Amino acid sequence: MSTSLKSAALLEQMKVHLATDAGKQISSKINLVYQLNIAPKKIGVDEEIYVVDLKQGTVTKGPYDGKPDATFSFTDNDFLSIATGKINPQIAFIRGAMKIKGSISAAQKFTPDIFPKPSKL
Repeated sequence: MSTSLKSAALLEQMKVHLATDAGKQISSKINLVYQLNIAPKKIGVDEEIYVVDLKQGTVTKGPYDGKPDATFSFTDNDFLSIATGKINPQIAFIRGAMKIKGSISAAQKFTPDIFPKPSKL
């Protein structure tokens, strides 16, 4: 299934990153499951769903089978800005650029630190 999302490339890098020692340290430290609902233009419209599982150290496409610790909804561009540290996640949330369901304490651990530093996006 092809994707038009720019975020897909970052999530592919994340998959590889989580398999490294640095990635495994992140997984063991955070040990939470995040579901990302990423929309091309408008939150809630034509979303693609990814699961960043920091218990198993995996990134998969499609909804989580069970209850993720936190679910985030954002647009493709806003997700990239948050993941690369251009926008603070709390500011994105306050501005309505990111919606959160689930545990707020789990959500607070969702920071640019868990993402690989982008080599080229």
